[in-house]
Amino acid sequence: MRICGSRMARDNRAMCESGRNLMGRGASICAVALLLSAIGDWPARANGRASPQTSVRAGSELQKRRLFQEIQITGDAMWVDTGIDVVVGERVDFSAAGSLRYSDAKADNSPNGLTRGFKDLLRILPFNNAGRGALIGRIGDREIAQPFLIGAKREVVAAAGGRLWVGINQTSDDTGEGTYTMQIEVFPMDANTALSAVRYLKSMPGIDSSLFSKIPRRIADKAGNPGDMVNFLIVGPQAAMEKVFMTAGWVKVDLDVKDTVLNGLIASMSKESYLTMPMSPLYLFGRTQDYGWAHAEPIQVVASRNHLRIWKAPFTVSGESVWVGAATHDIGFERDRRNNGLTHKINPDIDLEKNYVEKTLCGTGLVSEVSHFLPDNPVQTARTATGGSFHSNGEVLVLKLVAPVERAAGRAER
Repeated sequence: MRICGSRMARDNRAMCESGRNLMGRGASICAVALLLSAIGDWPARANGRASPQTSVRAGSELQKRRLFQEIQITGDAMWVDTGIDVVVGERVDFSAAGSLRYSDAKADNSPNGLTRGFKDLLRILPFNNAGRGALIGRIGDREIAQPFLIGAKREVVAAAGGRLWVGINQTSDDTGEGTYTMQIEVFPMDANTALSAVRYLKSMPGIDSSLFSKIPRRIADKAGNPGDMVNFLIVGPQAAMEKVFMTAGWVKVDLDVKDTVLNGLIASMSKESYLTMPMSPLYLFGRTQDYGWAHAEPIQVVASRNHLRIWKAPFTVSGESVWVGAATHDIGFERDRRNNGLTHKINPDIDLEKNYVEKTLCGTGLVSEVSHFLPDNPVQTARTATGGSFHSNGEVLVLKLVAPVERAAGRAER
């Protein structure tokens, strides 16, 4: 990736003239502009080069724009660090042109990518809902940030702050030839954008020992053998609970094998069938889970996936629904001590998965409050129903969701 130095120089000289005519401060504006022109190429970053984070101030419209950057992305790029740090609520406008050509493709493709076909079932793309060769982006921690489609044109409001990365939706062993030119503009948060900053609290009203006296510390299998620990609560309506998981990139898991086969046929082109492998039914409040959610790269989910189960509690907090969850991270396979069969092995440090849930959900802009609560008789060391051991600090994560009405005017992307 590289910047177009000559174009930036022309833009900066134009800024000088605009500054002289509009603001009468030509000398200072021109000095800044010429300095930006002299910078030229910026130090190389992953798979390419990026320009510095230049501030542009010329005319009333440009005065609203915090940053402008033009980059070129070559066909061998995967993820590229733009050098741009985005703040929560800022609007990022993308526009792109150019073309790539893959060796097995019949024609060039635009930044929108190729139309997905049968062979795409065999490819593991960074963003499964877009075609090969499409321009994509992500904001924030690369371990949890969800990719989004940019294509030829896209406007995104950042629900989470962090470094902006752009890339091409392709695999490292199947890159295209060609170049995309992309323009990136960053604007401050609009006053009408409803985004809620997460508040981290020592305590929340209604989250106390009395509440946890109604919640078992662990879930169980059908025979009553204790299993995973309850390690998070979500407070908020059902629609908001579903939305926060889907926005964070979690996929709803099928409840039985027949559903998996059916949904696999319907959703095979998007590869969600790999993520929706059924979870075994476990019990809390006298019934199996109401929801199962999984978060992992397709195909790898067979041996490794982040997953959780959720039950709606038979009580509320301040009139709001409470969702009780148990989250674990499958890292391989082991023997099931109950029947000597094969079962998933979980990461014994169960708190890492609790933290993973917190990071992924809080990065959506749909969580308003976060707290941690240490109940009486906390679970700190134990074994699952299948015999696997785990340990924890015993604390339960509590997330309060943003009420839907608070976000009526807002738009957010990761």
